[in-house]
Amino acid sequence: MSLEAEYWKKKDLTEMNPEEWEALCDGCGKCCLFKFTNPNEDTVRFTNVVCRYMDLETCRCTDYDNRHVNVPDCIYLTPKIAKTVNWLPSTCAYRLVARGEDLPWWHPLKSGSPQSVFLAGESVRGKVVSEEEVDPDDMEDMVVDWFK
Repeated sequence: MSLEAEYWKKKDLTEMNPEEWEALCDGCGKCCLFKFTNPNEDTVRFTNVVCRYMDLETCRCTDYDNRHVNVPDCIYLTPKIAKTVNWLPSTCAYRLVARGEDLPWWHPLKSGSPQSVFLAGESVRGKVVSEEEVDPDDMEDMVVDWFK
């Protein structure tokens, strides 16, 4: 099945088929950053640490189909979550479409290339380490301020 041009402008997230939904992901990897949240506050602190299943070069999950089995805490993104959470990046296509906004120029659906995310500096590539390289007791020291 081929995707309709600019379908994200014509459909609500709840109306998208699985292929359209998956194509919205730009592959930035920002949603896979380990984060600290305080239930009593609205703030989220992001680290430069990603799940052990992330390919640090492609910023994609190496076992996507089994991600929820491998990592039970891995969030299953839904339209409702995309509309309500504060931890998705401001550039996230799911978040943008949920708000009725257009995708950025570097999104693969606009540029025609998955490389545009990297060329625009919008991915975590080169900025993160795998959780396998970090002592859990040191995680608080890995908080970053470059997340947007």
